[in-house]
Amino acid sequence: MSPLRVGVIGLGEVAQVIHLPILESLPELYELAAVCDLSPTLLDVVGRRYGVERRYDDFQKLARDQTLDCVLVLNNDEYHCDAVTAALGQSLHVLVEKPMCLSPREAERIVAARDASGCVVMVGYMRRFAPAFTAAKEQLTKLGRVNYVRVHDVIGRNQLLIDQTAHVLRPHDLPAAALADRHERGRRLVREALGDVPDVLGGTYRLLCGLGSHDLSAMRELLGRPRGVAAARQWRDGQFVVALFEYDDHLAVYETGVDEQLRFDAHIEVYGETTSMRIQYDTPYVRHLPTVLMFEESNGDAYTRSVVRPHLKDPYTHELEAFHASVTAGVPVRTTPEDFVQDLELFTEIIRLAHHTQKGAERC
Repeated sequence: MSPLRVGVIGLGEVAQVIHLPILESLPELYELAAVCDLSPTLLDVVGRRYGVERRYDDFQKLARDQTLDCVLVLNNDEYHCDAVTAALGQSLHVLVEKPMCLSPREAERIVAARDASGCVVMVGYMRRFAPAFTAAKEQLTKLGRVNYVRVHDVIGRNQLLIDQTAHVLRPHDLPAAALADRHERGRRLVREALGDVPDVLGGTYRLLCGLGSHDLSAMRELLGRPRGVAAARQWRDGQFVVALFEYDDHLAVYETGVDEQLRFDAHIEVYGETTSMRIQYDTPYVRHLPTVLMFEESNGDAYTRSVVRPHLKDPYTHELEAFHASVTAGVPVRTTPEDFVQDLELFTEIIRLAHHTQKGAERC
């Protein structure tokens, strides 16, 4: 079988550090055939680096390239919906980085376009493709009753880690009008999703759509969707968030934030009666740092702690392999648009409760 001819929309940080090198490492699965970005500098440098002749400054133009089989949508999330639907309109399969979109209306557009095209749409929730996460799902039933769950994601800014380990071209040739349009579009989509809330809560929503979508998506696949959100707070201008989720017989706490420390601490810990299990993630921007599965178990008088590293292959590679299998072999997509909508609904509920709490505090 010939490799899929892929176009990449968006040549920024994640494309340069992650997706383009992985595509290059999978020549039996993918041929990088076209690239797209608003920056002439990125188009030139990336195009020459990967030997790509077809370079576009507009994703609508790339979508009309009839030699392509699929696209990776890696541009700014304000434009994800338009890029995805443009590709589907030309019968191209799509892997779109999280967040798939910013509003429920956009999600409905994507689902309708996918159904009309008959193409595959996969949302880029790479943490769910880590072998340690898959192993955790298999081991979960052995824990017995779940007493408590902690979902933690407090990290330093990505650039702090990236600049120590990779060279990323950050161009300064983007049109001012395009930057202004991106800003205004983002504000409009957040208002569309949330209604009239303070700007700080709009920032909280964007944090949840970005970093939080990884965490809550993985929590849902591992434990199921919670019955609801019991409480939520934000502080530091929306850059730190805590939420409490209700399950049938236990609670899960979610805590997230971004600071200036040079570390990446993201994990999901499930506390059983005698055994606890933790999925520990490391930064994806340093390739092949393993996701590990940790156990703490009490058995009689003995207490044991163990660490399992199922594989060194990074989750992004597993994700791109899964996308290829869905396109070429009809393997069901795990991270569907409908799956992403469940996260949007949780984000909205978190913002609603955080807004209610904030208004109550202001009245006191």
